[in-house]
Amino acid sequence: MAKKEVTVEQKLRALYDLQLIDSRVDEIRNVRGELPLEVEDLEDEVAGLNKRLEKLNNDLETIDDGIKNKKNLIEEAKGLIKKYGEQQKNVRNNREYNSLSKEIEFQELEIQLAEKHIKEHKAQIVQKNEIIDQTKQKLSERNEHLSHKKGELDAILAETEKEEQALIAKSEDYQKDIEDRLISAYKRIRQNVKNGLAVVPIERGASGGSFFTIPPQVQMEIASRKKIITDEHSGRILVDQELAKEEKEKMESLFAKL
Repeated sequence: MAKKEVTVEQKLRALYDLQLIDSRVDEIRNVRGELPLEVEDLEDEVAGLNKRLEKLNNDLETIDDGIKNKKNLIEEAKGLIKKYGEQQKNVRNNREYNSLSKEIEFQELEIQLAEKHIKEHKAQIVQKNEIIDQTKQKLSERNEHLSHKKGELDAILAETEKEEQALIAKSEDYQKDIEDRLISAYKRIRQNVKNGLAVVPIERGASGGSFFTIPPQVQMEIASRKKIITDEHSGRILVDQELAKEEKEKMESLFAKL
């Protein structure tokens, strides 16, 4: 739908109103500060610690299975030693006796090796349990910190979310009455300046937040509200102080109702 025809002054007022609304949204978001990112980082860290705990517990299960297998192997070896020992009583010659002796010796070595592995596995369990305890403690601390930060964020959101959403809706409404070309310029300037101020009043002969003096002739042109003038140094759209004061009072009244 085409924008309705408006005067330059009306455009300037609409742009400054939009700036005041968007600046108010910026203020609300600045109050939240880094909290949303802190909460997100903590959530990622908690998820990582939970995953680590899961892996450690899986490792413990694998080690336990290894111990059980070695114990079974020992029992099987003992059974074979007993069996070969009984067979030695009925051998017919030394060759058969020596062959069974080698089998017994091999099974005894298997038992020693299995016992060594069991000992190593038990040492691994102790080490893993120490890491699990440390991870659980860290997880508990991070969960507590996360809960605290979430509480802070929820409290701020409860206070500001309704107002922020209402302001965003107002911003969208005000943009409808401003031609696309000006909205594009406004958004571009907002992105390029650190404080998001695309429309500023003249203060003490300079554009708001700037030390560069604006020539008197240009100041008169700005005050006449006949054309849209930008600051040659920052690119910001300039409005006269009187217009800014009037619109600020109007918008403060609107904000108070949100």
